[in-house]
Amino acid sequence: MSLANRMDKRVVFLRRTGEKDEYGAPLDNWEEVTTVWASIEPLRGREFFAAQAEQSEVTTRIRIRYREDIDRTMIARYGSQDFEILYPIHPKLDKRELQLMCKERQ
Repeated sequence: MSLANRMDKRVVFLRRTGEKDEYGAPLDNWEEVTTVWASIEPLRGREFFAAQAEQSEVTTRIRIRYREDIDRTMIARYGSQDFEILYPIHPKLDKRELQLMCKERQ
């Protein structure tokens, strides 16, 4: 199955607004940046344990078409679930796909 056929989820990418409270601490406010088609793949088995060696909290891989405006400062939202982007990976460096190694936010 091609990557395009697996991209069957609408994922919203959000970035912090930069607003701060009266003490200067950042607020947990987010604004929508873009919405794209994506593939969401929970990691399991060998893949999960390999990811665990790098980062014990990597739980999900989100694949999207390549974009330069997606980075680690953002979160991905699918339905009511938010995912923190830990590692954006650009396989093959051919500007076709972006893999986002993520952890679920509680």
